[in-house]
Amino acid sequence: MNFVEELRWRGMLSDMMPGTEELLAKEQVTAYLGIDPTADSLHIGHLCGVMMLRHLQRCGHKPLALVGGATGMIGDPSGKSAERNLLDERTLYHNQECIKKQLAKFLDFESDTPNRAELVNNYDWMKNFSFLDFAREVGKHITVNYMMAKDSVKRRLNGEARDGLSFTEFTYQLLQGYDFLHLYRTKGCKLQMGGSDQWGNITTGAELIRRTNGGEVFALTCPLITKADGGKFGKTESGNIWLDARYTTPYKFYQFWLNVSDADAERYIKIFTAIGKEEIDTLVAAHSEAPHLRTLQKRLAKEVTIMVHSEEEYEAAVEASDILFGNSTSEALRKLDEPTLLAVFEGVPQFEIGRDALAAGVKAVDLFTDAAAVFASKGEMRKLVQGGGVSLNKEKLAAFDQVITAADLLNGKYLLVQRGKKNYYLLTAR
Repeated sequence: MNFVEELRWRGMLSDMMPGTEELLAKEQVTAYLGIDPTADSLHIGHLCGVMMLRHLQRCGHKPLALVGGATGMIGDPSGKSAERNLLDERTLYHNQECIKKQLAKFLDFESDTPNRAELVNNYDWMKNFSFLDFAREVGKHITVNYMMAKDSVKRRLNGEARDGLSFTEFTYQLLQGYDFLHLYRTKGCKLQMGGSDQWGNITTGAELIRRTNGGEVFALTCPLITKADGGKFGKTESGNIWLDARYTTPYKFYQFWLNVSDADAERYIKIFTAIGKEEIDTLVAAHSEAPHLRTLQKRLAKEVTIMVHSEEEYEAAVEASDILFGNSTSEALRKLDEPTLLAVFEGVPQFEIGRDALAAGVKAVDLFTDAAAVFASKGEMRKLVQGGGVSLNKEKLAAFDQVITAADLLNGKYLLVQRGKKNYYLLTAR
């Protein structure tokens, strides 16, 4: 497989130094991509870069995933209008270990093949590098004029940031440049990859290698992913979509991909999956014939959810979706863990009820009118129950005065009341 061609048809190629494609066609290339461990999980904004490493390895080349323990202590001005908070060493180490586990789902770190992926941390070679040594060995090779010409620096200096650009951030491109030099010397790394906002930092590294070792290295970037309407990709009202289930449940993760627009689904299925071109073309054709079936969104959500979580979590997410849209059973509802249950019914009206009343048993008609205003009156509830229009925990309520006890609670805490086909209410026992 031709790596550059693979990126090109997938819409994952932004900038590339002349000679990059020829190098990749000629030999097995070691390439790296950096990730700053500013959190203990990657989010889907990182996924394009991670997929670049995945495709690189599939094409027979050797990927290096650089976790920036040192640069994470600094903060990168590229594409930012404010300086990042600096993290302590203990936090960075914790973040690095969590990220390593996530990357192992995408890259082969374990096999004996020559292109086995490696994880490196720039803190390992920067921690004992004194300021004087850095100034002498790195700083003297790159002029301030060269650094000032970078777009990321110019934007910050021209008033994008209220407090200007700190010296700490200004030196970031030298630190990243030294990473490239170190990996070139120690790992034979000839290619650095990243998002298009990293082009300035990456080319500084290439220039540093040219001026110190005289070697020729290359650069390749992917475009920053946006939504078709120009909005920011991967951001929701509740924040980032994380790869860690602690921060974004597999259900919500699955729903994010399932709900993207048709135009976005056609782009994203190329970028965020390893499905081949012929199969994607077939999926696109099938989707265009019957867009209401959401063929692209369903396949995209399936592939990415399985890749990031597991097939089991994907199937659970599909089952949870069926619960919300009225096509599932009480048994399926009871299988949901608490985070998924809350994610599925996020946004539905919620009420708190007293746990003590349930211990002795309470009539449904009293619970759903007096304790929680699910129904406006007992008469309204009686009429709907008689018509088969009320369910408790996905089971039709047999009688309006049916006794409800603590045994009915989901996860020992919740009652799900359904009025008609689409109206849900979640009651929490306190």
